[in-house]
Amino acid sequence: MRIGVVTFPGSLDDRDAQRAIRLAGAEPVALWHGEHDLHGVDALVLPGGFSYGDYLRAGAIASLSPIMAEVIDAANGGMPVLGICNGFQMLTEAHLLEGGLIRNEQGRFICRDQSLRIENVTSDWTTGFTSNQEITIPLKNGEGSFMASAETLARLEGEGRIIARYLGNPNGSQNDIAGVTNARGNVVGLMPHPEHAVEAGFGPDTAEAMSSGVDGLTFFTSVIARTLVTA
Repeated sequence: MRIGVVTFPGSLDDRDAQRAIRLAGAEPVALWHGEHDLHGVDALVLPGGFSYGDYLRAGAIASLSPIMAEVIDAANGGMPVLGICNGFQMLTEAHLLEGGLIRNEQGRFICRDQSLRIENVTSDWTTGFTSNQEITIPLKNGEGSFMASAETLARLEGEGRIIARYLGNPNGSQNDIAGVTNARGNVVGLMPHPEHAVEAGFGPDTAEAMSSGVDGLTFFTSVIARTLVTA
């Protein structure tokens, strides 16, 4: 399986996402934001960072990059797409996901290991989890507070489209929302960073050992398993 990772000006977690994909057992494919070619990949990751310096709104300019036309078509056609942090912001700006991300409630950049509860285990990126499983992966953002209208929130809740919630809300996100999916379940936006918790010795601390957390790897193994089953 080949999973593309799109690099935008200001991306800084693209190589980490490629490494996570490789550790999960797939082939990462580097894609450039200025192209109109997905190079035949089976899934896509929009990585974290500060695309275009977060000018205008975080993710707003990147959502208009040339390759996003192909990303939008692929997503609407059913291709699995994961947007992490800045990538999540791009997905909302491109209207592939509902809601939006605004400045953290405290007005500060937050960087910490964050506990989450996984609530949707039917999306392409979460089938490897169990319902209500609690995980810990790194969080780092300045505009990570999820907001939506009351109508949109009710729809996301009613349709079970909340992927994960914060345990201890770090940024003022409505309903403690850390990630959401589209109705089809192939497009997922997640504010914390699973790619930073994929290899023992480099992840969050756990009760067993320092830096041993690998909870993030399951997002990537999930999409591999789902794609192989449906191929």
